[in-house]
Amino acid sequence: MFKKTTNTPVIAAATALLLVTAGCTATGTGKSGSANAEAEALAEQLVFAADGFYQDQPTQEGTTGRVRLTQDETQKICSAVARNGKRIDAQTAEKVRSLALASIKYPEGGIKLGDWKKGRELAWSGFGFRTAHNPDKHETREPGATCYNCHQLATDRTGGSIGPSLTGFGKQRGTGEEVLKYAYDMIYNPHASFPCTNMPRFGANGLLTEQQIADVMAYLLDPESLVNK
Repeated sequence: MFKKTTNTPVIAAATALLLVTAGCTATGTGKSGSANAEAEALAEQLVFAADGFYQDQPTQEGTTGRVRLTQDETQKICSAVARNGKRIDAQTAEKVRSLALASIKYPEGGIKLGDWKKGRELAWSGFGFRTAHNPDKHETREPGATCYNCHQLATDRTGGSIGPSLTGFGKQRGTGEEVLKYAYDMIYNPHASFPCTNMPRFGANGLLTEQQIADVMAYLLDPESLVNK
């Protein structure tokens, strides 16, 4: 019997590969659940017991690759929702939202905008937290926010389309207290507004500092920012 773990992100990918490799032998036999269970068990064996992945790889946050693979409560809940293939129900959504709200720490003195030019550099940077053979060295360059990977931002450059366009974000919404709080919460822990979203928890996971969040917010909201021109 394989040792049970809670480290499921890589297992999920390995399981999918194993199921494809094995073919659709369970189709129409009523044994798909059993096939999935066997594939998950084999995936655990390959990933953890057989050291199929370099789990001792040091990470910039001072832990290891194995720690990164260990899901927290929010990830476990959202993974279960994804496996079921259904929309998140109201009770589960409220649980995820409550966990998110409890994680958010607000700046002393209130939420304020930083430097939009620094925010621009952060928003268009994908640097940081990569390991393996060529790890990102945070002591020589600060991690970016990778906003461009999912969002269109200012029109002088081309961003992604996975998430909604943020062009004109501040021009449309202003910089009132409610808007500042919404933007801060979305960057810090977006599950507070959209339970089980795919957007990273930049503040809650320590990917961005308080000042970096303020700078990215300025890029989105400051009237002088290219986002709002």
